[in-house]
Amino acid sequence: MAAAATVPRPGAGEALSPQWASPEPRGVAVGARPGDDEDSTVRPLCKPRGICSRAYFLVLMVFVHLYLGNVLALLLFVHYSNGGESTEPGPPRRPSGPLSAPTLGPLTRLEGIKVGYERKVQLVTGKDHVIRTLSLKPLLFEIPGFLSDEECRLIIYLAQMKGLQRSQILPTEEYEEAMSTVQVSQLDLFRLLDQNHDGLLQLREVLAQTRLGNGRWMTPENIQEMYSAIKADPNGDGVLSLQEFSNMDLRDFHMYMRSHKAESSELVRNSHHTWLYQGEGAHHVMRAIRQRVLRLTRLSPEIVEFSEPLQVVRYGEGGHYHAHVDSGPVYPETICSHTKLVANESVPFETSCRYMTVLFYLNNVTAGGETVFPVADNRTYDEMSLIQDDVDLRDTRRHCDKGNLRVKPRQGTAVFWYNYLPDGQGWVGDVDDYSLHGGCLVTRGTKWIANNWINVDPSRARQAVFQQEMARLSREDGADAQREWALDRAYRDARVEL
Repeated sequence: MAAAATVPRPGAGEALSPQWASPEPRGVAVGARPGDDEDSTVRPLCKPRGICSRAYFLVLMVFVHLYLGNVLALLLFVHYSNGGESTEPGPPRRPSGPLSAPTLGPLTRLEGIKVGYERKVQLVTGKDHVIRTLSLKPLLFEIPGFLSDEECRLIIYLAQMKGLQRSQILPTEEYEEAMSTVQVSQLDLFRLLDQNHDGLLQLREVLAQTRLGNGRWMTPENIQEMYSAIKADPNGDGVLSLQEFSNMDLRDFHMYMRSHKAESSELVRNSHHTWLYQGEGAHHVMRAIRQRVLRLTRLSPEIVEFSEPLQVVRYGEGGHYHAHVDSGPVYPETICSHTKLVANESVPFETSCRYMTVLFYLNNVTAGGETVFPVADNRTYDEMSLIQDDVDLRDTRRHCDKGNLRVKPRQGTAVFWYNYLPDGQGWVGDVDDYSLHGGCLVTRGTKWIANNWINVDPSRARQAVFQQEMARLSREDGADAQREWALDRAYRDARVEL
């Protein structure tokens, strides 16, 4: 497993079993509502700073689907609907109905010890696996040989049989709907973009909040081309004053973005993917992998079994995925995707709540395709510092070589990391900013990976109710509850000849 030279590798040690941190449980009482106990509230998961404010998060989150104007309009709509109060994280919205929740124990977490530390664990009968610590920020590990070559080939085969779809869908109707909902003044828009409050918009300030644009990755060149096309920057220095910004007609911006179709190389993510069922009745190899992940994480079976299915991703030559985080904080305006059906709440946005990421490399890549962690083990983190001069550390097509840690794809190897910091009470705390990662450009060949995401709601009570409801549905409906996975079950006896 390769890593950038900037990351040291101290001497390795061995242990008979992993060191797992398991805080004292502080459960939720039966019959409790989220909000009745301080542990059960949906806590703001971001430190109180401008760059990670609730407003800033909402901008970044909904850019996946919308243009710049929509996002900021919606953001300001939230701001004004709260009476013009501060957009820093505030008290969570309470659910409208009672939720009966069983007690949940603490979440386990593997201790990193130090970079390069090794320990042995038995995940398969009669075989020892070595877990190696790659970084402490984020808490990141690798396990060579987690999957056999046969298992890797079977996963690829099942994905091909099911069919893969393009990973990124460009926005369409959401744009018109959002723009018809809220109008935003250009002064408010300028103030939100002007992160350092100097009265000028530098390129990196615009890039920090327009990273997705209309589905394509925005570069300094893209921004300057747009400025030139809509005559927003008369002197061509890439910096807009308040007067220049006020003179700009935002309708010209939207027309420009609509008229420029993104090439696949310009997308935030250039890949194809599908999902494979791992529940009861799945192919025995898919079930075995899920059970192996269960033993690796030491989490409760309910958390692992009720998490997302296996995502399989193919990156062709030229494929990439710009740096991102797998999970998002939950503010009053957001809810976790996996628990939204039991939340009994009406909120405008949803986000993925992924406590852990377990990533499998399914083949050896001829050239490129590393997984990069741009700020792994940095002493400090500041999102604005990711963009300096002409270097954007989030850009995995241009600047993967400048990231702190790069993991080379090797068939059968798994890497896993925690997307949240602990809260000190056995549950999830702040999102770990250092978990920022991306897929480097595949320069030759094809890259196949798979992801197992372990879903945990920051609301302990809501997670408990979700697990309770899923267990009930499984008992009552059985196989009928998972009709969408009928195709996967049809392949349960598939074999691949090597």
